[in-house]
Amino acid sequence: MDDAEPTDRGQVDPRNRLNDLTGREWIYALRSVIATRYPTSGVEGYAHALRRGHPSPKPPQLMAELIRFFTKRGDRVLDPFAGVGGTLLACAIEGRQGVGIELSAEYGAIYREVCQRLELEPQTVVVGDARRLGDPSFIDQQLFDLILTDPPYAQMLAKPRTGERKKRGQGEATPFTADPADLGNLGYWEFLGELRGILASATGLLKPRGYLVLFTKDLQPTPEHHNMLHADIVAELRSLPNLTFRGYRIWHDMSQNLYPFGYPFAFVSNQVHQFILVFRKEA
Repeated sequence: MDDAEPTDRGQVDPRNRLNDLTGREWIYALRSVIATRYPTSGVEGYAHALRRGHPSPKPPQLMAELIRFFTKRGDRVLDPFAGVGGTLLACAIEGRQGVGIELSAEYGAIYREVCQRLELEPQTVVVGDARRLGDPSFIDQQLFDLILTDPPYAQMLAKPRTGERKKRGQGEATPFTADPADLGNLGYWEFLGELRGILASATGLLKPRGYLVLFTKDLQPTPEHHNMLHADIVAELRSLPNLTFRGYRIWHDMSQNLYPFGYPFAFVSNQVHQFILVFRKEA
């Protein structure tokens, strides 16, 4: 069963400087697992037929839930890997000011078409490489209240499908872009280093006590490495000054199909979840 939000808002605590939530809404937002099945058609699909032009579009409703917890109305939100604009759509829905960086002009165009179809005010999209975040000529250096993003994971989508998915005709690799600058085309360890550099620049634009929230999904383990990407990202980002790891939530995407991986020889997990890693800038 999908999660159900509380219907009685309760009281707003005047000491709350983080968000506009009441105590009851705050408690609901602290659940460690978000189990959802978001619609892909109709009004609640938010033009999914267009957004699916990206290999991994995030549901605007999910991003909106995170934005409601980590910001107040009118706050500024940065997404260094904007894709087709799940974060930016959520900003428009929730009355926040969104700025997205997107390497692909094609994905930026899809986002603008989605806004037109949904009759939503487009947020700011800068087409270019997020490695330039610290450059004042690339992006306004005004500080943000939240960084919310879903990076392209190290070669996860660029690898050809094998096993059960290949049998079902899903053997073609679907990388985010063909651009060699795309983090999704980098090897595992190179990806981690580049991600750390980009997020170091991004957190330079984050207000003190502001949060960095990012999605990640683990890869299947190999004999050489455990491939728990979420753990390696945490280890990498903990080395950034004034950035502390505050924990994670898990998004269980209930719309994911299940496959008999490994059958009948070995255990291979169906990964139907993603980690939502939460960091805070302390100063």
